Amino acid sequence: MDNIKVSVIIPVYNCDEYVGTTLESVINQDFDSYEIIVIDDGSTDNSLEIINTTLKDCEVPYKVVHQENGGVSVARNHGINISSGEYLVFVDADDYITENHLSELYNENYDFSLIQFAKKDENVVSSPNHFNVDIISTDDFIRKELRMEILFNFFQLSYRASIIKENDIYFTPGVVYGEDTEFALKALIHGERIHISNEITYFYVQRSDSAIRTTEFRRFDVVPIFENLANFYMMRGKNDLASLIVHSRIPKAIFGNMNYFFYSCYGFDDVMYVMEKRDLFSKLERFRGDMKFKLKVRLFLLNPRLYYKMWFKFKNSID
Repeated sequence: MDNIKVSVIIPVYNCDEYVGTTLESVINQDFDSYEIIVIDDGSTDNSLEIINTTLKDCEVPYKVVHQENGGVSVARNHGINISSGEYLVFVDADDYITENHLSELYNENYDFSLIQFAKKDENVVSSPNHFNVDIISTDDFIRKELRMEILFNFFQLSYRASIIKENDIYFTPGVVYGEDTEFALKALIHGERIHISNEITYFYVQRSDSAIRTTEFRRFDVVPIFENLANFYMMRGKNDLASLIVHSRIPKAIFGNMNYFFYSCYGFDDVMYVMEKRDLFSKLERFRGDMKFKLKVRLFLLNPRLYYKMWFKFKNSID
């Protein structure tokens, strides 16, 4: 097929229980001129067999690559490099999309388009986020994300492929938490506006054995990822965005993940040890912003154990 409008990139690693459903949802789109790119990242289960069986009679153009295991970032990067579409769309191998996902995302008048998603945990579906505008500047969107004023995931966006490829925007290999947000925030500075649809077309399926749930303190890996992003912005003259990362996004990420560990019953001493080892206390001190959050940070830094006891009693978490 000539003039492919959208490349759907799907990294797969040991998802034989889910990937068939995911692929069926991608195949059954009410949209023409797209391709499916599946990168099997060294699966050791029946994922590759299911991929080939599901796609063999598919009328949608597709590419299937089987490579040695290198991680989800390497798989996505490979997908970007072999893509042919004007836009890139990412779908994880254990999620699924509605039939109008691509038609809601495709808009050739914008560098980026955004849809809404819902989390599905067994039979419970979360309430989605909604925007009160149809169009937002990329600058405003980035600032809202860095202040954590919006709920956002990278797979909500379609990306103009030329922006990604001409500016060498890739996922950072070897990272399991935060590399997707970094990718989106790097890409967005190269565009002007985002077209927004409040249609829910992506369902993010949460599983008890997901990578993030089983990697102990790897959630704190988001800190160096955002430090790299701050350097990326500074090198491009976006010093105000870099400052927002250092003085807002990183402290909020540290505090939010710390509370996540408390809520998940990690030991207080274990959490404090990791935070000290990673020099997170000093980075938390850099917060500048609203007084309510600043007060929480000050109370914690003044007496971490007392804060923990108070938190545990009232189950209070970051807003």
